[in-house]
Amino acid sequence: MRAAGRGVRKGAGPRAARRTAGWPRGGAGREPRSHALEGSWSTGRLLDAYVLRGEGDPRRIMSEEFQRDHLWWNNTDYLRLIQWMRSYNLRHPDDPVRFLGDDTAWSGPELYDAVTDYVARTHPRLTARLDTLYQGLRPTVATGRYIEEYLNKPYADRREMADRTGRALALLRRQRPGADRAAYDLAVQNAAAVDRTARQYAFDFDDPAQVAASMRYRDETMAANVDWWQRHTGTKVLLSAHDAHVAYEPQDPAHYPKMQGAFLCDRLGSGCLSVGLTFDRGAFNATGPDGARHRWTLPAAGPGTNEATLDRVRYRDYLVDLRSVGAPARAWPARARPTRSIGTDYPDGPYDIALAPSHDILVHLHRVTAARLRQG
Repeated sequence: MRAAGRGVRKGAGPRAARRTAGWPRGGAGREPRSHALEGSWSTGRLLDAYVLRGEGDPRRIMSEEFQRDHLWWNNTDYLRLIQWMRSYNLRHPDDPVRFLGDDTAWSGPELYDAVTDYVARTHPRLTARLDTLYQGLRPTVATGRYIEEYLNKPYADRREMADRTGRALALLRRQRPGADRAAYDLAVQNAAAVDRTARQYAFDFDDPAQVAASMRYRDETMAANVDWWQRHTGTKVLLSAHDAHVAYEPQDPAHYPKMQGAFLCDRLGSGCLSVGLTFDRGAFNATGPDGARHRWTLPAAGPGTNEATLDRVRYRDYLVDLRSVGAPARAWPARARPTRSIGTDYPDGPYDIALAPSHDILVHLHRVTAARLRQG
């Protein structure tokens, strides 16, 4: 767990009634649950196969998938969580828990294979066309290297690649689902994930307005992935992400116009609950200005910050429902004050954040400790 780990807890709203058949369900009287991580959709598919059916080695999956911007997830805490989920599913086969990756940075070769294998089985006449559209896109190098090489391609090349993934997705969407609707829906979602990765990189990163548009697109598509998963599995979803991404209000609207939390709220209404995190002091991992990984240690929060006031409460670690704060403190969480926002890079911020408009629930911790990163 990162020192500044964040969460949105999303319950099964009215869309759950439309969930697709063919997915594992919870046992009688139990509501199925999923854990979502700000990692790529294809990574989540691999880890979900492990926690559900024991396929693959989570250590290898994490080492190979969590690279570059996602390397922070390759830590001992997440490994223990994934191993616990597998152990739980072995003990409770009728009440499985699931794992979801909602991000767009990477679409692994397994995702391309899943789409092309589905087409070969159900619409073989389209195989040659799909192969042409995906030519040169299926990754053949390590995750981090693939992302780096992709970002270094000329803007025109990245746009052309996104055009081809979009045409592949449209081609699949035009086909009839056939008898196995669940397989069709999953194939379309996998093709959409491939397309979203390509479109995430099909912006002109030399244009500040385009950079902001790419950040908005990322948050919107992360929300779309979570929404699809919830509708098709019927599970409650506990989403772990940076506070800024699960907030309803952007902390830096010039660079991040609209956040995943707001997009989820638009889609789910009362079925969405945003949980923020603050802390007074402690350690965390982040990339420094020199581009290297560092373990940072912060002292107690400074005067005038949200954290300093929250740490004066007589409880050491606690949560508060920001929707029902009573007098005399009712107005306090509605006012913006300097607040930390710890992500993958540090220093960053603080930002003037009003807690109540940003989250429904707030967890405050007196001290946090940094996760132990895995070396392999």
